[in-house]
Amino acid sequence: MKAAGGFKVADFHCDVLSKLQASPGISFKNDGRLDVTMERLAAGNVGLQVFAIFLSEARGRPSFESVLGQLDLFREKIIGSEQLQWLRWKEEAVEVTAAATAGGVLSLEGVDGLEGNLFYAQLCFELGVRLFGITWNYANWAADGVLESRNGGFTEKGRQLIEWCNRSGMLLDVSHLAPAGFWELTERSKHPFIASHSNAAAICGHPRNLSDDQIKALIAMDGRMGLTFVPWFVRDGGGADRDDVRRHIEHVCSLGGTRQLMFGSDFDGIDAWVKGLEHPGKYAEFAELLVKYYPEDEVRGWLYDNALRFLSGHLPPRP
Repeated sequence: MKAAGGFKVADFHCDVLSKLQASPGISFKNDGRLDVTMERLAAGNVGLQVFAIFLSEARGRPSFESVLGQLDLFREKIIGSEQLQWLRWKEEAVEVTAAATAGGVLSLEGVDGLEGNLFYAQLCFELGVRLFGITWNYANWAADGVLESRNGGFTEKGRQLIEWCNRSGMLLDVSHLAPAGFWELTERSKHPFIASHSNAAAICGHPRNLSDDQIKALIAMDGRMGLTFVPWFVRDGGGADRDDVRRHIEHVCSLGGTRQLMFGSDFDGIDAWVKGLEHPGKYAEFAELLVKYYPEDEVRGWLYDNALRFLSGHLPPRP
């Protein structure tokens, strides 16, 4: 997979699985109803894509059965295409970097569907899920989401989940987590965590974005922050373009986060797009834009190397 300039990309968040579950006739290869398709990943030189299992309450109460349904879709329609390698172990992070095929990582966006059952969490791990986003925007059995007005931390069951993740090697994602939960996790987690799709609140004041103190905490633990292309997280009021994304890049780097910065587009989870970043096929042009302003080694880090360095350091070893 070669693009102009050879800039390989890792994208840490997309919601294509929930679209495939809602519309079983959609093809992952090149269906225009999707932002993320196999053809567009290749066009953008995306060498690694994280696929989120997201259970919308519009489709009923989240359940473990629905989690398994999207996991099966990942195996059948995405990994089954034989064009993506399933990345589950730290050794595979090294292998996928050298491989001609791209890698796919499976995440859970909000643990609602685990129904408070750590046995279900263990099953997710055994079935290949490697990232847990703890909440969506509101409260669940584990913690409060960022739009929950009380700004609570973790419940007792949520603290048990953290302990289980510490033991098992499941990575944690704080995008959507309330600030109180973020700070509690910094104390309870034995491992660095990520914000897979969040921007800088100092640049755009949306509550889903991270404060400077939160960004500094991620940098200090050598976690990761995936800048996202949700227009209203990029620019107040939306209507964002690629230069608005650059403002977030520059701000995070000004805080010392050059080696912790990555991207998490949220493609297929949005119905409006940053101009010039409408789907993963646009990553090649974005890379060429970035290298006009910043050193090439930094651009390669933001686009791919920082993400892969985190996975190769913190995924569990192959048994």
